[in-house]
Amino acid sequence: MGHTLEAILDAAAVGRFPPPDGGTTVVPQPSPRDAGVIAFTAHSVVFTDEDPQWVHSALAALDCDGLAATMHPRFLGALLDRTGRTTDTIDLLTVAGPLPGDPPLELCEVADPDHPRVRRALRRRDDVRVWAADGGVLVLGRGVAGRWETAIEVDEGVRHRGLGRDLARAARHLVPDGGPVWSQQAAGNARSIRAFQAAGFRPVGSEALLVPRTARP
Repeated sequence: MGHTLEAILDAAAVGRFPPPDGGTTVVPQPSPRDAGVIAFTAHSVVFTDEDPQWVHSALAALDCDGLAATMHPRFLGALLDRTGRTTDTIDLLTVAGPLPGDPPLELCEVADPDHPRVRRALRRRDDVRVWAADGGVLVLGRGVAGRWETAIEVDEGVRHRGLGRDLARAARHLVPDGGPVWSQQAAGNARSIRAFQAAGFRPVGSEALLVPRTARP
């Protein structure tokens, strides 16, 4: 297993995961912006610049199943308090490989930096690009550890027609450099989870991002 979050994510994208030994690996933050926890199958990765000894002590103090400790509300709360950060939810972390050619969906790139979706994306991603479709929006940018991440929005009036699936699949055609593209879906957002999995995104774990308070939308 790699010793940086980037190396761990690169391996996970091609199906090589940390050993399912019940352990927790602590690695440095890949940037001042990004800290958090990723729980793979029976192994978690905490990416923070806090003292690793404090992380392991806080986990050991919990009265819960050790496999669930890194996503336990008390641990996440303690980590938020210690870092002075905030979070929104625990997401399902998914990934998909690139697809060749142009996306089979008519898209128009949005160049306006004041577009609401652009402003929101810039708080958490770099190199952001946004495309609009008839009834939907697709965002692509560099997020945690420089990975390419995508997010989509579908207007309420055009739901249940497969547009979310098509937008998610389009991201696989648009991702630069022939690399994988990642996405996060809130665990309760079954509609989004179904759309991304129908577009070929594979679940790899759960993720809680801890963001600076000034970066909160």
